[in-house]
Amino acid sequence: MISEQRVILMSRLAMHEKKEGEENKAIGTYFRSDYISLRLIGSVIASALSFALCFALYVLYDSEAFIDSIYQSDAAGVIQKIVLYFAIFVIGYSLISYIFFAVRYRKARTRLKVYFNNLRRLQILYQRERKERK
Repeated sequence: MISEQRVILMSRLAMHEKKEGEENKAIGTYFRSDYISLRLIGSVIASALSFALCFALYVLYDSEAFIDSIYQSDAAGVIQKIVLYFAIFVIGYSLISYIFFAVRYRKARTRLKVYFNNLRRLQILYQRERKERK
């Protein structure tokens, strides 16, 4: 005999596995600090590369003004400004990334808890059904 509760739980479990199951399981294999720090390293690298690319595009676009600013003021001051902008950009991007990945981890862990609770409930239903058959 088909149990309605079992069918509902099995459909919830299948929907979870189909939608976000693999991603949640991958996130769930990490500790929170490991997951966030690994993603932050990637974010810092990506932000550094994107800053370098944007800076190179700016220099290529307006190279005359850039070279004039170097000649008119001291080169150390221009380099200081560039390093300051770089640091602000990377730190800002890292803070946003930290918040994003912390929220993502928390949501994935919550969904995994719900998933495993549903698995336990399904197991209990199967055990009850076996006892009733005996």
